[in-house]
Amino acid sequence: MNSEQTAIEFRGVGFALPNGRALLADLNLAVNSGETLVLLGRSGSGKTTTMKLINRLLDPTSGEVRVEGRPTVEWDPIRLRRRVGYVIQEIGLFPHLTIEQNIGVVPRLEGWEPAKIRTRARELLVMTGLDPDRFAARFPRELSGGQRQRVGVARALAADPPIILLDEPFGALDPITRREIQQEFRTLQAKLHKTMVFVTHDIGEAFVLATRVALLKDGQMILLGPPAELLASSHPEARAFASCFLDAQSIGGAK
Repeated sequence: MNSEQTAIEFRGVGFALPNGRALLADLNLAVNSGETLVLLGRSGSGKTTTMKLINRLLDPTSGEVRVEGRPTVEWDPIRLRRRVGYVIQEIGLFPHLTIEQNIGVVPRLEGWEPAKIRTRARELLVMTGLDPDRFAARFPRELSGGQRQRVGVARALAADPPIILLDEPFGALDPITRREIQQEFRTLQAKLHKTMVFVTHDIGEAFVLATRVALLKDGQMILLGPPAELLASSHPEARAFASCFLDAQSIGGAK
């Protein structure tokens, strides 16, 4: 793969706890610039560990992770994290800041002028489906779960980072809101062309969002390819996820 097309690369990466327990083993993976790679797997499969290695919340115990062609251990962690937006299920908005102020956290740290931050925050509220005149001055407690999650996405995009990491960001939402935000997120990604790594255990979500799926089990990657390849795979873990997807499709079609 041409290095100009590779945003993130794992080269023989492993991660083990101090007690020697391996959470990830010999991961080799290249994430293309502009794609949405979904890390799919059950709880404990190594998805979140893989994601945390990208922005140096963890460092590999073997092998090498490279971001934009540079090993993560050579990046200053703060500089790296400002190049990488991060969205988590709990959202993590600051309760004492308004929505506009929450979105502007990283731009403020980067030294943007207040007027530019305000313009950017309002632009992102529109982009994520929230009316800035209604929501910019509110506090997180005044928003619904779905609205707060939209603000979390807006905050991750605020400083226009090339890479976005999303760790089960829609998992706590009710099914209808979750489906709506998935569709909105797919439209947003088509417009922005960011490099995105998205963690989920929901194969339906993977099919909506993924350019490619990396299926993990017990710290090892057992499949990498477009979502349709998962349905065609004979691997038992792939077949288990495919069965869940097909069952959900048949139930949905029966309604």
